[in-house]
Amino acid sequence: MSRVTTVVFDLGNVLVRWDPKLLYGRLLPDPAVRDRFLAEICTDAWNREFDRGRSFAGGIAERVARHPEWEAEIRAWDAHWHEMLPGLIDGSVAILEQLAARGVPLYAITNFSTAKYAETIERFPVLKIFRDTVVSAHERLLKPDPAIYRVLLARNHLDPAACLFIDDVTENVEGARAVGMRAVRFTSPRALADDLAAHGIDLA
Repeated sequence: MSRVTTVVFDLGNVLVRWDPKLLYGRLLPDPAVRDRFLAEICTDAWNREFDRGRSFAGGIAERVARHPEWEAEIRAWDAHWHEMLPGLIDGSVAILEQLAARGVPLYAITNFSTAKYAETIERFPVLKIFRDTVVSAHERLLKPDPAIYRVLLARNHLDPAACLFIDDVTENVEGARAVGMRAVRFTSPRALADDLAAHGIDLA
């Protein structure tokens, strides 16, 4: 079996924190109201369509038309989106920079909308470190569809068995394994360092 030479990162909740409750905890202080809003109005499934390539203007307009009583809160998903993405996960970024300094080939696959991805890499320039980033909205594909991993592999002529993929979502890890990549679920920077060492990439 090929040894791991290449590391492929997810972005959200691996390198940069993402949590809608940070914004809606401010807008809807009652936890029960907030949780119902996120479960029934601005849902995960609705948000994934932005990651698939739907425009924010179209998605927001559709949801406001269905739930006009929540217009201000729905529009906040766009207008105050960056409150849901408060900052980098410092320990993970330190590992990323160590890998880059060692010359390890680095790539990323992320479920992200086109507009917000562009804003995010300007806000956090370290996310430009990758040789290539496959963005779901650009490809109209979402993890864990095996096709999105194959985009990265084909575009960059990578051996899947030589790639270690890191993601916080179990299904996305399984999607990478389905195309022959090695993959681990991210839980913390410390655990990530251990996982890298277990695959022959020692940061020490």
